[in-house]
Amino acid sequence: MAAAVALVAAACSSTNSTSTTTTAASGSSSASGGSSSIPQSAFSDHTGVSASSVQVANVSTLSLGLFKGAQVGTEAYADYVNSTGGVNGRKLVVNNADDAFTGAGNKQATQNALQNDFALVGNFSLEDSFGGVVLAANPGFPDVSQVLDNATNKLPNVYSPIPLADGWASGPMTYYHKKFTADASHAGAFLANSPSAAQTWAGEKYVAEKAGFTFVSEQTYATTQTDFTQQVIAMKNAGVKIIFMDQMPSNYASSVLKALQQQNYHPQVLLGAATYSNQLVSQSGGAANVNGAYLSQNLALYLGTDQSAVPAVATFLHWVQVASPGFNPDLFTAYGWLSANLFVQGLKNAGSNPSRGSLLQALSKVKSFNGDGFNAPSDPATKTPPNCYLIATVTNGQFVRSPDNPPTTGSTNGFRCDGSYIVKPGT
Repeated sequence: MAAAVALVAAACSSTNSTSTTTTAASGSSSASGGSSSIPQSAFSDHTGVSASSVQVANVSTLSLGLFKGAQVGTEAYADYVNSTGGVNGRKLVVNNADDAFTGAGNKQATQNALQNDFALVGNFSLEDSFGGVVLAANPGFPDVSQVLDNATNKLPNVYSPIPLADGWASGPMTYYHKKFTADASHAGAFLANSPSAAQTWAGEKYVAEKAGFTFVSEQTYATTQTDFTQQVIAMKNAGVKIIFMDQMPSNYASSVLKALQQQNYHPQVLLGAATYSNQLVSQSGGAANVNGAYLSQNLALYLGTDQSAVPAVATFLHWVQVASPGFNPDLFTAYGWLSANLFVQGLKNAGSNPSRGSLLQALSKVKSFNGDGFNAPSDPATKTPPNCYLIATVTNGQFVRSPDNPPTTGSTNGFRCDGSYIVKPGT
């Protein structure tokens, strides 16, 4: 489980892939084919739709509870919508499938969904390339999910709430460089020992260096690693003053934070979406080991901090408990919720007698998506990721918004939009 989480963290942290994007969020290039790529037959395909319901499928990895959050989040949003009467009078029914962490399982479950369900919604799996083969062969079958596979991401019938792209947002890098100018010439980073992590780091490092950071130590760790003492000592000896840990899942980051304390070494720590977890502080040995760390991400503080300031977060937390009482939401839960939100937005505009084709047509027109304030604005239609972000700090063991974020009641819903999304040349 730890190995799988490490492998997926890179994509979750940076929205990294090899899809075609522009160097700024307001650009116009995309991998999406729009309505012109929708087969005509899809406009008469009403599979999974009845007078009273719309059947959708969620294909995720449930082994060891790995991405259970994706299904919980999808079900939670369906429950929320159904409580308001559904979509155009139809209730949403989520049919869950476990791919058992196998490519064959993912492909078979996707094939089953093609035959029985209106669309795929909220999937999350490291094996989604296998289901992607089915989607590529059936371009009229919609998938509204947070995908990880590069080729699947490029398909015109795939839409994501936080689209993937090869690069990084410049805003957080500029912010950190301005705030920690004295430390910028001695930066360090941790990255998992995997091709995807290396690719992600190349994009992030490129943007960080453009902002003025110089890296004097880059520490690679194995997905099975639990002790980071030697890497921490190496960074200390290299004179690292600021550490980028934003690609590390919380279980790895907590081990680093404990090692920093044990070595009486206190560089500035930068966290990211993969690190953001209710377990980080306890796993790190207490608040004293985490206080002062900074977090940047393109999602609201959905674990609880923002529930009074961002209504969408309060709604999310309530309906997660309705769908799965006692469940501890995570990043994958947020992705499932947002995927279902995007699907519903498309379904509402797909007509009173929705077809797979009319859904795809409606989704191709979603140029701006913010999950009702849950995430920084993205452009699912052109597969353009957010360039906005928020900054938080760990204070008294809690993630809290930095006071220099815009107000959540403002036009950007509390996200900073002072940069662009930059793609590393040649990717």
